[in-house]
Amino acid sequence: MFIVDVRSTKPIYEQIVDQVKEQALKGILKGGDQLPSVRQLASMLTINANTVSKAYQELERQKIIETIRGRGTFVCTLQVKKVDEEKMEALYQTLKNICIELHYMGLQEEEIIQQVDKVFKELKGGDQ
Repeated sequence: MFIVDVRSTKPIYEQIVDQVKEQALKGILKGGDQLPSVRQLASMLTINANTVSKAYQELERQKIIETIRGRGTFVCTLQVKKVDEEKMEALYQTLKNICIELHYMGLQEEEIIQQVDKVFKELKGGDQ
């Protein structure tokens, strides 16, 4: 279900957050699907339960999952959300920096667009 890279510079809880969000976007996790409990996931990944708890708290804050007392933790139905202008600007700057880096690596505009298209196809579960 989830894989963590303990050698990565990205914190483990962020890896879990990213994987849950990606799997929800790809349709692997659907609205109403139950996630493992904090202890179960910690045991499966052989990591500290506090790390999983931190990931779940962040996912709840982002309204990706919800915990129902006595029942468990479930994926929320994806809803169209109001755009957070501040976050959008930060993401735009990140995308701009990536495009600049790709340009200096020798990629032309068409190749960069192809790479972005490849990412979207992958996220939709299509051919790569």
